[in-house]
Amino acid sequence: MSMQFNRRKFLVYGSAALGSSILLKSCASDTDTADTAADDTATADAGADAPAASGDTIKVGILHSLSGTMSISETTVVDAEKLAIKEINEAGGVLGMQIEAVVEDGASDWPTFAEKATKLIDQDQVATVFGCWTSASRKAVLPVFESKNHMLWYPVQYEGQECSRNIFYTGAAPNQQIEPAVDWLLENKGTQFFLVGSDYVFPRTANTIIKEQLAANGGETVGEDYLPLGSTEVTPIISKIRAALPDGGVIFNSLNGDSNVAFFKQLQGAGLTPDMYPVMSVSVAEEEVRQIGTEFLVGHYAAWNYFQTVETPENEEWVANFKAEYGDDRVTNDPMEAAYIMVYLWKQAVEAAGTTELEAVRAAAIGQEFAAPEGLVTMNVNHHISKTVRIGQVRDDGMFDIVSSTDGPVDPLPWNQYVPETQGLACDWTDPEKGEQFPMEGA
Repeated sequence: MSMQFNRRKFLVYGSAALGSSILLKSCASDTDTADTAADDTATADAGADAPAASGDTIKVGILHSLSGTMSISETTVVDAEKLAIKEINEAGGVLGMQIEAVVEDGASDWPTFAEKATKLIDQDQVATVFGCWTSASRKAVLPVFESKNHMLWYPVQYEGQECSRNIFYTGAAPNQQIEPAVDWLLENKGTQFFLVGSDYVFPRTANTIIKEQLAANGGETVGEDYLPLGSTEVTPIISKIRAALPDGGVIFNSLNGDSNVAFFKQLQGAGLTPDMYPVMSVSVAEEEVRQIGTEFLVGHYAAWNYFQTVETPENEEWVANFKAEYGDDRVTNDPMEAAYIMVYLWKQAVEAAGTTELEAVRAAAIGQEFAAPEGLVTMNVNHHISKTVRIGQVRDDGMFDIVSSTDGPVDPLPWNQYVPETQGLACDWTDPEKGEQFPMEGA
């Protein structure tokens, strides 16, 4: 039986103006990436003017890690994007043309992501790029897309604190995943939290938000530790958790990639079981459960907008089609679903614009709705989508029982309202006087 978020929490997450967010430029990009983007200034307008459609085809780029530590998660996202492209092509394509995917491997290496993004835009002359998983990879390619005025569709939940004119975000903003997960834990699992994450921008920013949220709502951060991305040296962290929470408590997990395999196996081996040490993950979904081993995750939790167990006609059809394409043993998950639907949202925007020209597509994308497997989604003026928030608990078959859900889609707040520096700020790409940041009315 699902436990619903109460009405007050729903209003907190969803009551702000559509698309509210601001843009504070990140300084986290690799220096070499920034230099590369600067060298490309002379071709900055090439993305908008280059022929993306030729003859009977439209080229699009797919840019994810097919090798390295992040391949455990990203290869399945590519499968979802390819399935959407296949379905669209079989239904007649876009503007009467077939989509041709150019696939590149970011190799879990952020400068490589920037190099491949440049290639897709300049050499392959794609109409758009679907790509990235980690915020480190997105931050690495952001200067490329902004300097060339091109377009990236990004499918993964993230830390927010960004609102780029050149990116459309179809994963969750913090108020659509992290914040409601923390509130649910405070109400149901305890007030003492130990924060565990990979050592890069997403986990560190997410934990900054969580610490502010806990301080504002009577919770306590008893510890915080990080692992280099891909590291399996988790024993010291588990020892710190035991010392900080001798009688049990909440573990909030933002580890990514292969680190989760070692973490959950050693957590169980140390006797830190979910009845006393419930783990809430924001980067572990059905595919990761399958690869880590269900026996190590049963009873733990994850916060997403989509689970394979969502009961909608669209999800039933999508799961069946995905399994028919890739095998009955395969599973779907939230980032895959967000990747799948972003291809369709781009298609709808192109058809509404009547062209692949970037400025026209960018304008037409705002307001697009799609009956997604997770439920209805809508592209907001801040280039993020409204999404339903769900919390699931891992069960014996590797699927998730949905234990909590909002009553409907929650509007995105990419810029955080708990962090003092960004409170009261928003983003609106339909109004040139507002653009990347402006103060919300009444803030």
